[in-house]
Amino acid sequence: MQTSNPSPPGDLLAPEQPSRKPGRLRHWLGLDRAIAFTVLARAWSSAAGLVTVALIARFLTGTEQGYFYTINSLVALQIIFELGFSFVILQMASHERAHLTVDPLGNISGDRVAHARLASVLQKAIRWYALAALLFLVVLLPAGMHFFSTHQRPGVQVAYVMPWLAAVVAAAINLQVNPVLSFFEGWGDVAPVARSRFFQALAGSSLAWAALATHHGLYAPALTILGQALAGLVWIGSRRKTLLQLLKHQPGEHRIPWMKEVWSFQWRIALSWIAGYFIFQIFTPVLFAYSGPVAAGQMGMSLNIVGALSAVALSWINTKAAPFGTMISRREFAKLDQVFFRALYQSLAVCAAGGLAIWIACLFLNTTGSPFASRMLAPFAFGLLLLSAVINHVWYSEAIYIRAHKQEKYLGVSVGIAILVSLTAFVLGKHFGSMGMAAGYLAVSVVVGFGFGTPIFLKYRRLWHAD
Repeated sequence: MQTSNPSPPGDLLAPEQPSRKPGRLRHWLGLDRAIAFTVLARAWSSAAGLVTVALIARFLTGTEQGYFYTINSLVALQIIFELGFSFVILQMASHERAHLTVDPLGNISGDRVAHARLASVLQKAIRWYALAALLFLVVLLPAGMHFFSTHQRPGVQVAYVMPWLAAVVAAAINLQVNPVLSFFEGWGDVAPVARSRFFQALAGSSLAWAALATHHGLYAPALTILGQALAGLVWIGSRRKTLLQLLKHQPGEHRIPWMKEVWSFQWRIALSWIAGYFIFQIFTPVLFAYSGPVAAGQMGMSLNIVGALSAVALSWINTKAAPFGTMISRREFAKLDQVFFRALYQSLAVCAAGGLAIWIACLFLNTTGSPFASRMLAPFAFGLLLLSAVINHVWYSEAIYIRAHKQEKYLGVSVGIAILVSLTAFVLGKHFGSMGMAAGYLAVSVVVGFGFGTPIFLKYRRLWHAD
């Protein structure tokens, strides 16, 4: 049954109300409920990260810190098994949701073809992630055991076996949660999902602190992931009626022909995501192998702080990925650009200001001889990582804009950066340690990321919106 265009989901597309005096600052910053909850989650993660840093310094040795962050980096290999599905799910759901309405009880009505295609997206996602979780367990468990056993330093004994097993199992469980959250985010529950992610961050941090405070610190990565999974499952339970309705719906002849319609987009996203691992996670394992767990721990902690900054800044863009898809489906390109560029300028200012504040704090800790300073990179190397984050923020945002069109034009950039970052990590890391890695990362970010990424954005935005 064909219906008229429903109102966009969530509050991201609602007109702003800058006239209210109490909301002027919020309007100037571009804050809506979805961004507010996402920033709250990221801010909590950042503040909680400081508490975690203090607990690590208090309860873990420098060597154990290296194992802590290396476990995190290796578990992040789950991205290879996801094949970019969560982002594809979000975009597919947002495009189909534009033609449907949902009543307060969770009943779906509207275009029957869109309804069938939406159900097809969710059903495909559930099946794939069940298989991905199994493959993840079978492959990563023995691979991680081999890595740690072959790079263990003589005379250094760390009980890593059970913490590693627990982390991999927890990540496999979480693999079942993330696609459903991505689906509902694309569906239109942007602010509720953002709120759920805040509670995920809260639960994960609380369990990690409990592990550290009770002298079981290497279990903290596993408990962080497990806490996130449990909080996510609780939220999904609140949407069970809609979820079950879509899982039971028979798409029939309107099932999305995945190989024909989606795969050409998804395989590019998958390669970009895999490349992302080598861009963001390769440093810690390489330093673990070349320079030992202490150096790996310093890099891991520094990257964790830089990653938190990037995540906070990208909240302005990420929370609009689903509304971008809806605007594109309706060909509201002028509105799309207005929302995107405003969010880009606001988020870039947040990233730059936050990076400067973090670097000043790092410099202060080193100047005052704080024991925390020895757990992070030296100020100059740390500053190079922070500067890279600011530069990368621009093309990350542009990539989200382009991918909202269900197109992947950043594959060459992502793979090129991954190859160059990996090469500089292995070559410069071996001879110059963390300083060489940070310098190589900055050079690649400027030349390849910004230098090639921005022209791609300008080219396809002009071509696709020419009319």
